[in-house]
Formats: sequence, C-alpha cells, structure tokens
Amino acid sequence: MTSQETTRWAIVGGGMLGLTLAWRLAQQGRRVTVLEAAPHVGGLASAWSLGDVVWDRHYHVTLLSDSRLRTVLKELDLDDEIDWVETRAGYYADGRLHSISNAIELLRFPALGLLGKLRFGWTIFYTSKIRNWRRLEQIAVGTWLRRWAGRAAFERMWLPLLRSKLGETYRDTSAAFIWTTIQRLYAARRTGLKREMFGYVPGGYARVLERFSERLQEEGVEIRTSSPVTRIAGKDGRVEVASKDGALEEWDHVVVTAAPPLAARLCEGLEETEARQLRAVRYLGIVCASVLLDRPLSGYYVTNLLDEGLPFTGIIEMSALVRPEQLAGMGLVYLPRYVESHDPFFEVPDEEVRERFLEGLFRVYPDVGPENVKAFRISRVRHVMPLPTLYYSENVPDMDTSVPGLHVVSSAQILNGTLNVNETIGLAEDAARRFAEHP
Repeated sequence: MTSQETTRWAIVGGGMLGLTLAWRLAQQGRRVTVLEAAPHVGGLASAWSLGDVVWDRHYHVTLLSDSRLRTVLKELDLDDEIDWVETRAGYYADGRLHSISNAIELLRFPALGLLGKLRFGWTIFYTSKIRNWRRLEQIAVGTWLRRWAGRAAFERMWLPLLRSKLGETYRDTSAAFIWTTIQRLYAARRTGLKREMFGYVPGGYARVLERFSERLQEEGVEIRTSSPVTRIAGKDGRVEVASKDGALEEWDHVVVTAAPPLAARLCEGLEETEARQLRAVRYLGIVCASVLLDRPLSGYYVTNLLDEGLPFTGIIEMSALVRPEQLAGMGLVYLPRYVESHDPFFEVPDEEVRERFLEGLFRVYPDVGPENVKAFRISRVRHVMPLPTLYYSENVPDMDTSVPGLHVVSSAQILNGTLNVNETIGLAEDAARRFAEHP
C-alpha cells in the first residue's frame, strides 16, 4: 500500500462540495469518509417530497456552459439525458405581468423609457467586456450600476434584480457580483453558441445524488448520514472529531465544508486571527417556499418583481422548465426571500410565512387562489451564499489552517463566480488538486 492509500481523510459535509471532493480524493487513492449531519446527502442540492412530487428543495438549473458540472454528470452517465429548454422571463411591474425574453420585448417594455432601456443593455454589454474583476471589488454595485445605467434604469430594472438575489444587503455588495452574474450568462455565447439554454436531469437532483452516492461507494468512499459533528481539534499530529453521540475518532486529515462562521465554532485550536477571519465572512440565507399547484402558471421560468410590497424576492416556476410528466402534471413554484443569516425573518412561524407568501403569489397571479394549492413547504437555510462585500478577495480564508491536517473548504472561496453547482464543483476540484500534495 502507498502512503496515500493508508492516509485517512474525513470530509465534514455531504453537499455537492463534499461529495465531489470525496470523489476526487478517492480517485487519488485516498481512504475517504463523508460525515453528513442530515439523514441524506445533498445539502442545498437535496430533494424532498411535496405532496406526491419529489423534486429539489431549492431551484437549480444547468447551463450549456456549466462545463465542470457537466463533466461530473458525464462521469455519472447522466449528461446525455439532460433535457434542454429555452425558457422565458417575465417582469411584474405596475400591477401587470410583462414578458421580457428577448431584445424586442425589452424595447416594448412600458415600465422604462427608450433611453433607460438602451442604457440597461449597454451596462450588460460593457460589464461583460471587463476582464479585471478585482477592480470592481473596489466599488459598490449600486454605485456602479447607477453610473452606467442611469437612475431610471437602476431603480426600475437593476434594483429589483439586486434585491431578488441579495435582499437589502445589496447596499454592502461590490460590483464584482454583477460582473460574475453577467459572465456566467455570457459564457456560452463566447464559445460560439447562439443562445443559452437551461437544462435539468430527469428526476432532478434526487436522481443525481442517488447515482453520485452509488459511484462514490464503488470508489470505496464511506458515506455516514445522520452523523452530526460537534467538535474538531488537533491531537498528536492528527485530527480528532467528536460526534453528537459522544464518539471520538481520529483522522490524518479533516476537511470542513461548512460555512466559515460555522467552521469557526466547530474547530478548536485555530489561531485567533484565523478564527476571527472565519467569523467575519458575512452570509446570506434564504427562506424559500415550494408551492405545488394543480396547474402551471404563466410559463415564465423567472418572474422579476419591480413592484414593492411583496414578501418574497422573486418567483421561480420550475414547471416552466420541467416537462409535465416529471411533476405529475402539476405546477411547481419557488418563492425565495434572501436575507442575512441573522435576520429575524428566520423566526417567523410557518403559518405566517405561508399566509404572506400565498397572498403575494395571488397578487401577482390573480387567477390562482387557495383552491389551486396542493402542497406548501418552507426551507430555511441561514448560510447559503457569502456576501461579496468590498475588497472581498483580500479577506478570503485559506484552505489550510494552523492545525496540522485540518482544512476548511467552503463557498466563501469562490472568488470569480456566482454560487451555483458548477462553481461549487470547480472549487472542490481545485481543493483536490491542492490536497494532492499532502501525504
């Protein structure tokens, strides 16, 4: 046996980051165990039951240009099965729904004048041409967009889009955020494709994760679900992990994939500067309702909300993307609300969230009512996406810590991309290449 084959690695967290990292380490000849607190793997990509339908707990799509994700799906023999669809986008403005799925519809959009529309389009084009994203970390996203798009386009178009992904924390976000968003949407076009398509694997992430788990076990990876970790500390050159049931186990290397503030609470023995840096990373969370309706809505995959007073920050209709037979002929709608991890909205009771969210949905779609709702579930996750604040890249925690054998790999280390499964897989593979140097 080589030294790598006798080295034991534990990965704390069984989301797509942890699973991909486990796979790549196993392919290097490592002995790997995944420790997942939940009864199932997947993390933010996990699936759940909504009435008679099993689908993703949060909304996900695959783009043609998502090369890292598609490589993994190809290895899982799933890439050829992706169903590709050209979707439509809608805007809710002045109490009405409008389709803005192409340039012609944008020019017809009544909520913004011609000059504002031209400046809106120019801002997207100009930002897409920038290559040095780090200089955009020095300016607030609101300041950047007002400068290039003007006040009218900012307030009527950009501001609702920022709030749909960032809530009110857009005020603390750098312009690098809008750069990464535009770059992802332009990626396919730069490779010669005529248009961007959205895709999904039939069966959703439930099927992806089932296949992934099977392949991991074939590679010798042990997956332990319902295994919450309570403490991690160095011990005599190794790393000791304490489980909730009181069990202690030692490993040569431990990789924590939790958000940095959570990692700081788990890991003992870090230098104070390290712990402070981990705690300082601000995270956005999400309260996201999944609504199963007896029929699809309007056919807009995304409905952006320009009118104020709605309790959620956007409407995502998965049934506008996914074929009816995948959802038993029902309509599946996600109503996300992005808030900072400590926001009091996380404490609002389920019944109140349900009442407020459905009232908002019926306002946008007045032809839908309580009789059309077949199921309703709420997901609350406090740590979803690190907030890309000013000068963010200068304060990113390192993957290696001062505790020998202890590593922290998280979404906070995605520097030049938006948080999505493709970027998460890219981060895992970067980490695996780096850890290849370790014994």
